[in-house]
Amino acid sequence: MNRAIRILATTMILCIGTFFLLSGPDVQAADTNRSVRLAHTNWSSSVASANLVKAVFEEKLGIKCELVSLNVDKMWAAVAKGKADATLSAWLPDTHANYYERFSDRVINLGPNLEGTKIGLVVPNVTRGRLTAGTGIRNKPYMGIDSITELKAHADKFNHRIIGIEPEAGIMEKTREAMEVYGLEEFRLVESSEISMVAELSHAIRHQNWIVFTGWLPHWIFSRWNLKFLDDPEGVYGGSGHISTIARQGLQADKPRAYRILDNFFWEPEDAGQVMMWIQEDKGRFPYEKALRWIRTHPDRVDKWLP
Repeated sequence: MNRAIRILATTMILCIGTFFLLSGPDVQAADTNRSVRLAHTNWSSSVASANLVKAVFEEKLGIKCELVSLNVDKMWAAVAKGKADATLSAWLPDTHANYYERFSDRVINLGPNLEGTKIGLVVPNVTRGRLTAGTGIRNKPYMGIDSITELKAHADKFNHRIIGIEPEAGIMEKTREAMEVYGLEEFRLVESSEISMVAELSHAIRHQNWIVFTGWLPHWIFSRWNLKFLDDPEGVYGGSGHISTIARQGLQADKPRAYRILDNFFWEPEDAGQVMMWIQEDKGRFPYEKALRWIRTHPDRVDKWLP
């Protein structure tokens, strides 16, 4: 009997030891060896967050991370189909509402990674010449409008154009809706890219031309120029929102350490704005190096994200 008990006890110890062995360093090593694929768009905020999290994966955990740049509709589809592990660029609850409705049953919403977003139609709030007159009184902006309702009366000054970005973007869908709601049939929504839109904005401000374009926060252009959102009395563009992290189903089981990073990641609009400005200073050529710069100067913040 005693021999049987000893054998049973030895077997249990071996089983327990094997369990901890398999659930310990080997599992972590397996998780580390499996690269993470992040989908993002070519928006400045999306490039900044994707490169930042890539830097955390690779520099802090030794997990290889691949970034895939896609149009917003394909970005959502890639996560839903499991072709990408996650995206950090889901603008909710309004901007990407249609994509979330379409794919929500096939993805996991890890919640906001940045709060305080805003989208809408934007114009320069720049004065002619000096900011103030000789009397000390502030000069008026060369574009004297404050609301979307005023666009129609100045259609000629805008050359009947609203400058947009990629046609699949949520802000473009909202703008097409706004054009119907506010009766802007005389206007044409110009489909381009963020880079082209910013180039048009820069040219318009230099030459004091009238321009209205699709804008969003966070974005580095609000640090570069004095801009303002036009009032949206009908609430087409919604109110303040957030950017969420969306993961594929099964990620937590497959790559638990990567999942924890994605679930913990959260930063402020000011942080995103800083990284975007650094990237812009080098004309967008070295986003990963700028992400490394940020994590090295904010070690306490990064430590909170680590599993």
